[in-house]
Amino acid sequence: MNRPPVVSAQEWQTARDALLVKEKEHTRALDALAAERRRLPMVRLAPGYRFTAPDGSAVDFAELFEGRRQLVVYHFMLEPGSDHVCDGCSSFTDNLSGHPHLSPRDTALALMSPAPQEQISLVRKRFGWTIPWYSAFGNSLYADLGLGGMFGVSVFLREGEEIFRTYYTSGRGVDRLRLDLNLLDLTPYGRQEEWEDSPQGWPQTPTMQWMRHRDEYGS
Repeated sequence: MNRPPVVSAQEWQTARDALLVKEKEHTRALDALAAERRRLPMVRLAPGYRFTAPDGSAVDFAELFEGRRQLVVYHFMLEPGSDHVCDGCSSFTDNLSGHPHLSPRDTALALMSPAPQEQISLVRKRFGWTIPWYSAFGNSLYADLGLGGMFGVSVFLREGEEIFRTYYTSGRGVDRLRLDLNLLDLTPYGRQEEWEDSPQGWPQTPTMQWMRHRDEYGS
């Protein structure tokens, strides 16, 4: 297995400084994108959506905000009647262990799936997740927003009883939010997947083939 070249500390610092220039350009570009995102128009949602909370109670959309103005929702792929638990969604949720710094910014975080709460509770208990996970089973939100059964991140804004959809992303837009993959991107070998532009001889496997539920990795 190949490895990066070994150089002097001065040569390393020179290469690191050159890369830092590009990293700062990238950071400024992300800041500019965030500024555009904050200026996106929004869509008022129809009233009447009801969800099932983790405790089995029926709640309206405003209650998902837990008294806050903003809500970030991860759409966990779990279809009604299916016993398939998405390992990508599970590993994403593993990255969400606690979110104490969102509340001071008037923002709540939750999971949502189209499956009934009876299915959701089994998965939640299996992995010990405590993040609120709501069932959209029986309402038309997924159909109305064109979500299908796919994963994604939605952002909503609440003004009184009015709910607005402000943002949605899926695919690589969700990928960039994951701490684990972003940490791997800092390493010499990266995520070690075939799509990556890596030097010849770097370890690589088919995309996401390595990923498992966290209780399936073994030792």
